[in-house]
Amino acid sequence: MARRTKTETACPCGRGLPYAECCAPAHEGHPPASAEALMRSRYSAFALDDDAYVLKSWHPDTRPAAIEPDAHLRWVGLEIIESTGGGLFDAEGVVEFRAHYRDHGKPGDLVERSRFVRHDGQWVYWGPILTDGSLANI
Repeated sequence: MARRTKTETACPCGRGLPYAECCAPAHEGHPPASAEALMRSRYSAFALDDDAYVLKSWHPDTRPAAIEPDAHLRWVGLEIIESTGGGLFDAEGVVEFRAHYRDHGKPGDLVERSRFVRHDGQWVYWGPILTDGSLANI
């Protein structure tokens, strides 16, 4: 039986497209066209352990120096709850999502409202919006 390559498999972001047609172009340097597309590409990068892309797609004013991968954590599904702004003519966007994971084999969920902004003409992740509605990293 032939082994499938990463580009032939379904994209981790959950859109139902092959990785090569979905998030791979972003990971290879082609900027996502919307805040939601960037969010999906960041989720896929986390799922594929592409730490360099995660950091590159983070705003330089809020980006950590490094991220610590966790060998026991596997991202296994993504749901977009709501997406506002973040389009062609927008300067900011907000994407609320639920990311499903397994940590040491136990299932869990991460729910976040994320703020995205344009930086040098490209969408970047700014940070989470806190539960009280204030913006983190300001």
